[in-house]
Amino acid sequence: MSSPSKPTTARDDDSNTPAGGLVVFAAVMLLISGVLNILRGIMGIAKDGVFVSTPNYIFKFDLTSWGWIHLVLGVVAIAAGLGLFRLALWARILGIVAAALLIVANFLSIPYYPLWSITVMAAAAFVIWGLCVIRRDRGTHAG
Repeated sequence: MSSPSKPTTARDDDSNTPAGGLVVFAAVMLLISGVLNILRGIMGIAKDGVFVSTPNYIFKFDLTSWGWIHLVLGVVAIAAGLGLFRLALWARILGIVAAALLIVANFLSIPYYPLWSITVMAAAAFVIWGLCVIRRDRGTHAG
């Protein structure tokens, strides 16, 4: 009699690919968030009239400061997103840190651009989730 063997599924085959599943999702979301934050930063630096004026906001920065903050965070997010396609550990750590900083920066800038800030915060939260649930031993399966 032959010993029972575990059937091979598409998911098992995908687990050995360089960047699959949640890593690709997190990388793409970081790239998109990074590009959009760079554009938002450029808008802030250029003093575009797109932003809402909030007179008595406790975390008030001038628009140029917010622009530079978003520009730098966008560049960091893009770097982490590109590194995730190679499954680099530094990119995973940087991705989590960048997404956390994007959440904080967008939370603080809600009065300037409310709907977009909340949207980016949600995307960054999914990135953190995607990067935190990946098992380190993806190629091995219990059972």
